[in-house]
Amino acid sequence: MSIILATHLKDRLERHVRTRTGRRIRNLAIELDPNRVVLRGQASSFYVKQMAQQGMRDFLPDLLLENSIVVENSLEAATLQD
Repeated sequence: MSIILATHLKDRLERHVRTRTGRRIRNLAIELDPNRVVLRGQASSFYVKQMAQQGMRDFLPDLLLENSIVVENSLEAATLQD
């Protein structure tokens, strides 16, 4: 895959995931290689994480997908700090 094609695909995937999740993935990063895709970022719920994953499946249904989005509930984080 050429660098230009990979960059175009990555940008398109990021736009699609952001649209599908209502821009609720913070620090979204998508890593592409010939054998898999890795999703990274932070979400406030597992539902949003799953929506991002399904957004990737819309475009790349047969490619191995690693969903490394971390679910961080801000209320839980505040409770844990007290």
